[in-house]
Amino acid sequence: MTSVRLDILYLDDFLVAVNKPAGLLVHRTSLDPDSELFAVQLLRNQLGRWVYPVHRLDKPTSGVLLFALTPETARKISDSFNSDQFQKSYLTILRGFCPEEGIIDYPIPSERGGSKREAVTTYKRLAMSEIPYQVGIFPTARYSLAEAVPITGRRHQLRRHFKHIFHNIIGDTQFGDRHHTRFFRDQFGLDRLFLHAWRLSMQHPETNERLIIQAPLPEYWGQMGEILGWSGIIKSLNLSGKQ
Repeated sequence: MTSVRLDILYLDDFLVAVNKPAGLLVHRTSLDPDSELFAVQLLRNQLGRWVYPVHRLDKPTSGVLLFALTPETARKISDSFNSDQFQKSYLTILRGFCPEEGIIDYPIPSERGGSKREAVTTYKRLAMSEIPYQVGIFPTARYSLAEAVPITGRRHQLRRHFKHIFHNIIGDTQFGDRHHTRFFRDQFGLDRLFLHAWRLSMQHPETNERLIIQAPLPEYWGQMGEILGWSGIIKSLNLSGKQ
């Protein structure tokens, strides 16, 4: 367990960001009691010091995950995480041809139920593909590559929002379309959620400099890119954040 190492994207005296792999929990939770690996503990072991998660990603979501290295820095980030100082950008693959761009303004129930909470997401389509496979009732299958920016930070926000507009995220076993999830699993052996926390743009809480932290896409995105004819686009997205 202790031999597992996370890919560090950024590190200074106050912050550390890692590229969380899909399937890894951020921290221990009673909702998944059988999991034995957690990003918090792995990173503490790797750095030899305490780390403080300042946001979270769903277990099946990959990408940029940010930690503070002191409680004081963690408090500063928490106070401003949903402000204009932070912008989280995700890449996702959707069922169907989604609109070229849009705003999803759809309230989401709080984690403990009860009244719904405001939730807003903006998105833009980056590519489209139609492949000659029948999935469900249609003779061909259509997909979109999109960049999504959650303006608010609700649990499962992007997964719920794209379900709401009938462009479910591919590989989403909870909010997705079971026909497309089964198709990619059975036809190509792809059994992953195609949602990746691609880029975090933020004002450093201690130095006030502007940081842009980007996480390379997992290898299985490259396989999906070949299937959908997006290999060049996937490669360019991986390169776009490098200096």
